[in-house]
Amino acid sequence: MFLMMYMLTLLGNLLVIIVVRLNSNLQTPMYFFLSNLSMIDICFSSTVVPKILLNTICSDRSISFVGCATQMYFHLALGGAECLLLAIMAYDRFTAICNPLRYSAIMNRRLCVGLVAGCWILSFSNSFILTFLTFQLPYCKSNLISHFFCEMPPLFRLSCQDIWLNEVAEYISGAIVAFGSFLLILLSYLCIAKTVLKGRTSKGQQKAFSTCGSHILVVSLYYGTIMLMHLHPRAASSAEQDRAVTILYTVVTPMLNPIIYCFRNKDIKEATKKTMSNVVLP
Repeated sequence: MFLMMYMLTLLGNLLVIIVVRLNSNLQTPMYFFLSNLSMIDICFSSTVVPKILLNTICSDRSISFVGCATQMYFHLALGGAECLLLAIMAYDRFTAICNPLRYSAIMNRRLCVGLVAGCWILSFSNSFILTFLTFQLPYCKSNLISHFFCEMPPLFRLSCQDIWLNEVAEYISGAIVAFGSFLLILLSYLCIAKTVLKGRTSKGQQKAFSTCGSHILVVSLYYGTIMLMHLHPRAASSAEQDRAVTILYTVVTPMLNPIIYCFRNKDIKEATKKTMSNVVLP
């Protein structure tokens, strides 16, 4: 099951990147951000799934201390990058719908590249702080991680020291990166809804909302699971619940994102058909 989902994740997201790259009509900010989202999803899933697959066929399921820290670092960094990029994509839709005449001037190439670069820098910096604090803890209860991979909550359970500082850092990080991004997305769509309902025909309203439908669905899937995982009291969680929720946003969501965009986005569907026909019939 994990192998099938991982293959679908790789193929679906690679298809999106290739289609956007090869079609000149998709050289817009929206699809630039979408191709970056696909790249993040590939890397995000790749930090976890290959190790899970290896553990299913090997009797030795151990991971080194450095390997565990490295896996956590990239998992947190890429997860944070996805949060921030989804907020950037919402801002792009807000600009396109609420300021259509100034859209090209506002969302220029320099700004788009700067936003994506800032997204990566902030997420990797945040991940470094959380990973450093986590692996400064003394672990003396056990060396068995009750999880599919290295993540903060199951590691906290192994520490014999008070984890108050780590939990505070986790909540602050979640509030800034995850919840802050979610508020920006919510604000963007409130402004979009106000603009669309105020001055457009029913056909125009339907077209405007259809351009946001895929993004709203992706945001709902990703943020719903990540907030359930990280923004709840630690005492109320269980290892089984953490494992189930983590699999949703680490493995399932990266697989579903390209499917959602390919099936709901007319431009992507047409560009995909064109690209596939060029491959088959050069």
